[in-house]
Amino acid sequence: MSAIGGQAVLEGVMMRGPRNWAVAVRKPDGEIAQVSHSIESPMARHFVYRLPIVRGVVALGESLSIGFRALSVSAHYAAVEEAEGDEEPAEIGRWAMFFSFLLAIGFAVSVFKIGPGLVADALPISSGPLFVLVEAVIRICVFVGYLALLSLLPHLKRVFQYHAAEHKAINAYEAGVELTPENTQRFSLIHPRCGTSFLFWVVVISAFVYAPFGRLPWQYVILTRALLLLPIAGLAYELIRLAGKHYDNRILMTLLAPGLWLQRLTTREPSLDQLEVSIRALREVLSVESKSSDALVEVVA
Repeated sequence: MSAIGGQAVLEGVMMRGPRNWAVAVRKPDGEIAQVSHSIESPMARHFVYRLPIVRGVVALGESLSIGFRALSVSAHYAAVEEAEGDEEPAEIGRWAMFFSFLLAIGFAVSVFKIGPGLVADALPISSGPLFVLVEAVIRICVFVGYLALLSLLPHLKRVFQYHAAEHKAINAYEAGVELTPENTQRFSLIHPRCGTSFLFWVVVISAFVYAPFGRLPWQYVILTRALLLLPIAGLAYELIRLAGKHYDNRILMTLLAPGLWLQRLTTREPSLDQLEVSIRALREVLSVESKSSDALVEVVA
């Protein structure tokens, strides 16, 4: 069984397998459009990129890149902005995607990594361990508060519904049931490999990684928080990967429960129509993954 992940997009869902990704979108006329693309991952080319922690950094970069491309496709379909004569809408340009990527990373690093450190630095704290603890509390509060604020925005409700539809479809697939909207609806909104849980554990693991540094001058606070982001993301990836492989382990799931609880802020019960879109994306990526596997077998043979 292929490991499948996904992401909610505008009026649709992106599903990703090891070698391909697909996005399905509900167009304004009610029809479902779908697009699939292959993934040229560096992890398939060299074992170094498959090493623990390193693979998490590579996977994060790939996920961000594919996510921006999927959002671009869904935005064009949702707005019916297909280029004349094209079979599918044009994706975002490379430079536009690059700058969008920089803006997203810059925002995340500034608000969730550097910001809490600078706020803690402004407080009258002389103890190194206390500084790290206060910074960790601030960082967690900022992250949870940010998600809570997003959950209150009415125009994001449908995105959160598609997020839940993605989880339900993957849960149904992993349970081995027939993929119909009615069957899928009864599955959980929560999934251990969710990006929300990943981000939460990035925040938590940060506290342990920064602890040995104690209190630093503000210039070094900025430097360490920025430079250590990728190793921390790699560690969080390994934790989420472990959770995905041992979903039936109650002790592990209890330890990881806070990250799972936060998914309640970024998911909403989807409609059957939304589940239909999610299932379409899942079926499409499973189909192209199967063809890729067959082609690989032929080449090896």
